[in-house]
Amino acid sequence: MHAVGFDVNGDPGVLRSLDLPAPVPGAGQVLVRVAYAGVNYGELQHVLGDFGPPRGPRGIDVPGLEVSGEVAALGPGVSSLAVGDPVAAYLPDGGGYAEYAVAPAEFTYPLDGTSLRDAGGAALALTTAYGVLVGAARLRAGDTVLIHAAAGGVGSAAAQIARALGATAVYGTVGSAEKADYAKRFGYDAVHLRDAFADRLRDLDVVLDPVGGRTRLASLALLAPFGRLAVYGEAAREPDLTLPVLPFWKSNRSLTGYNIGDLARRAPRTVRGHALSAFALLTSGAIRLDVTAEVPLARAGDALSALASGQTVGKTLLAVTPH
Repeated sequence: MHAVGFDVNGDPGVLRSLDLPAPVPGAGQVLVRVAYAGVNYGELQHVLGDFGPPRGPRGIDVPGLEVSGEVAALGPGVSSLAVGDPVAAYLPDGGGYAEYAVAPAEFTYPLDGTSLRDAGGAALALTTAYGVLVGAARLRAGDTVLIHAAAGGVGSAAAQIARALGATAVYGTVGSAEKADYAKRFGYDAVHLRDAFADRLRDLDVVLDPVGGRTRLASLALLAPFGRLAVYGEAAREPDLTLPVLPFWKSNRSLTGYNIGDLARRAPRTVRGHALSAFALLTSGAIRLDVTAEVPLARAGDALSALASGQTVGKTLLAVTPH
């Protein structure tokens, strides 16, 4: 099968086209013939070495955390799906930048009328958006919400999910005026430039932060009593914060985190529940994922480079065997 992978960490230029044997599904696994693979910051981290050196067969790792496609084969013990079913899948161990990928059956979701293209960037992005809001931030109807990286795939989905779940005000921050114009289409009450939001917002119930660094520190001061700052990334790649604990007590504030990889290992049913709830919103039309770029598999490195440079908005897909 055709795939894109790397045998040494570095910038996205280390990715190269490969011809590899198709994987074989084991017990509780599903083999997916990939139509589309989503492009995510986690894959950039994988290539850069944040998760360690390549550990795959022959020292080669194939990135890719979410795909859509058709079931090609079922491993022993899988009876909830059938060969030929259209599905979306979250791949906690990667492997999506390829013509075939193996996914745990628990993280493989049947598509009920959603196209393979629309679902290609959903299994990770939508699950994360729903999970960070409901699981980590404990969103309640009537909450006011601030979403950093508001124009990205997760951020734009989270804005819609927050609104669908009863948030009364949803604000966003972005890095440029062009991104602000783009983000406004997803129902934000206002979208601020990231270097100016701290002077314009107060008493927020929920802040979602995949950025880190100075943005994270400034967000803490904006929380309402019992407000929650939910961390789910470190895109700024700044040094980690060192925070005293007493101010959280004295100001009635909370800091919480969401990491889908950890949940997949320790609470897989929670991940599946978040995913199914998010997919139900997608199927109903209450939310949508905006695919803004579709590039061939061989250009995966270009797609990750664009993500690294902050050029992208919405969701980028790799067209592997598009339908």
